Amino acid sequence: METRDMVTPLPRAARRRRWSPRVRRNFIKGILFISPWILGFLFFNLYPMAKSFVMSFAEWHLRLPSEWIGLANYANLLDDRRFWTSLYNTVYMVLFAVPLSVFSAFVFAVLLNLKLRGRSIYRVIYYLPSIVPVVAGSILWMWIFNTNNGILNVFLGYLGIRGPSWLTDPAWSKPALILMGLWGIGNTVIIYLSGIQDVPVSLLEAAEIDGASWLQRLWHITIPMVSSITLFNLIIGVIDMFQYFTQAYIFAAVQAGTTAQQLGSPLDSTLFYSVYLYNRFQTLKLGYAAAMAWILFVIILICSLLLLRASKRWTYYETKGT
Repeated sequence: METRDMVTPLPRAARRRRWSPRVRRNFIKGILFISPWILGFLFFNLYPMAKSFVMSFAEWHLRLPSEWIGLANYANLLDDRRFWTSLYNTVYMVLFAVPLSVFSAFVFAVLLNLKLRGRSIYRVIYYLPSIVPVVAGSILWMWIFNTNNGILNVFLGYLGIRGPSWLTDPAWSKPALILMGLWGIGNTVIIYLSGIQDVPVSLLEAAEIDGASWLQRLWHITIPMVSSITLFNLIIGVIDMFQYFTQAYIFAAVQAGTTAQQLGSPLDSTLFYSVYLYNRFQTLKLGYAAAMAWILFVIILICSLLLLRASKRWTYYETKGT
């Protein structure tokens, strides 16, 4: 009867002692090389997060001792009308602006991938708005949306359409911001374009030989092959939109002045979550603002996890299948 040597696994401490002096030196060098990032993460990310978490349970003052109030800040948020208004406005933008931006970016990427003369110039033109400073671009769009002599309403007037009051009508303020956002989707277009160009040409040619039309190849091959890019753009879009701030801040500042109490006009229709959070910091409601920040963190985390979970049904990965 054959006997086999039984290999007994070494304890963890013994495995650690197997490190040779060379491996240990390389490990120490690696830690030293990344130590600036580690220190930066600890002091500029982890510590502020922990500090804000503690602040959310206190009435925080700049020069006076803070007062521990437990969950009072979170409870007060439930009775804050402007908090719910800011959350509604932000969710509105997430539900409408993000899908529209992702869809528009994909359509433009498909068009820019066509074999047309001068397509390199078209790609540069579509990408240029994304490198324009946000403040400058927002002020430009304020001129375009001007009710009386704005370019957009003048153009609509030539078509016999009376343009709305983009800047003063609460019903049109958020659609105006969505339209403004579509102007700067160049980064998303480039990401989609790189994914479309990575689709195997053999699959497209085989489908064409089998008689599939251009639209059928787009629907059954291109879209599934770039579904992982769609997931990425959706998650990044949701995260960015929940933190929507600069455009809305400038929009409200142009319309209602620069004082913090006037942000969100007209009629709080552009009072987004990040704008109201900044307003609470600006008025020295530090504990209140910290509570809002952690609620925002939880909301973004839940939305990202839901998207990742739902994506298992429609996202294709070449190495793992659908």
